[in-house]
Amino acid sequence: MGCNLAIAGVTGAVGQEFLQILEQRDFPFDSLKMLASSRSAGKQITFRGKTYTVAEMTKDSFAGVDIALFSAGGGRSKEFAPAAVKAGAVVVDNTSAFRMDPKVPLVVPEINAHKIKEHNGIIANPNCSTIIGIVPVWPLHKVNPVKRMIVSTYQAASGAGMSAMLELEHQAREILEGKKPTMNVFPYQIAFNIFSHNSAMGPNGYNEEEMKMVNETRKIFDCPTINITCTCIRIAVFRAHCESINLEFTRPTSEDEVREILSTAPGVKVLDDREHNRFPMPIDATGQDDIYVGRIRRDESLPDGRGINLWVAGDQLRKGAALNAIQIAEKLL
Repeated sequence: MGCNLAIAGVTGAVGQEFLQILEQRDFPFDSLKMLASSRSAGKQITFRGKTYTVAEMTKDSFAGVDIALFSAGGGRSKEFAPAAVKAGAVVVDNTSAFRMDPKVPLVVPEINAHKIKEHNGIIANPNCSTIIGIVPVWPLHKVNPVKRMIVSTYQAASGAGMSAMLELEHQAREILEGKKPTMNVFPYQIAFNIFSHNSAMGPNGYNEEEMKMVNETRKIFDCPTINITCTCIRIAVFRAHCESINLEFTRPTSEDEVREILSTAPGVKVLDDREHNRFPMPIDATGQDDIYVGRIRRDESLPDGRGINLWVAGDQLRKGAALNAIQIAEKLL
């Protein structure tokens, strides 16, 4: 059964990833509207052998649309998603606009797909770092509840969009040619550098990205008491985020038990080769649907066996964004 589909923000990095994944997964649709800002209106995109002309997104763009995939920025989601819902569409929104709205389900299909049916026209896609971190944590949490998570992220340029990826490439070329790097997207040099995540800093000393991970995980897990602290860092990698995750469980566990649970967990691939010091890297996860997990080891600072360390890598543009939204859309069908 097909649907009438719209993509809002089709010319951006996530929008382009939407198209690639729709094709790879043979997503069924009867019609497709490609929408973007006035800047991109008129561009032509060939998809599944047909040429589409990108239209400017307006409040009248959604007549007859069943599902609208939004990735055009939070401000535009707030402006246009209600019009799409009014026209009869279900919006799967990839921005932070509605994530913490108590009336909007925040969904990772491997974790809480049952929440999809509770929508009132809008379903929120979580933050990329949240998704990449919690897909492997959830199956462990179900077996042995997590009391505390300590997360450090190593986030690729892709998290800030296509222009950020191009900035990384341009700066690398400039520096290697002995020139001063040009900075337009990031506040600091990204090539050959790392810096604290470039989201707004809050009064508690945590930035928005860190607090998103805390609040979104609690909502998705339906566990407001789980203790979470994060440090989010931007690194000079094109795409695929990595995270160091320390978990304190309710009961003692073992490396073998964790490996066994993760080996059959949906959306997870274990890459944990101590003998060859071979663990997940961004180049492993790039272009892949699964979250790669390795460095599975006991936290020896917790002598009672309740602590485990993980290292994960996941493609920010795929499972961290476009794939998760399309999985939600598939369940809507």
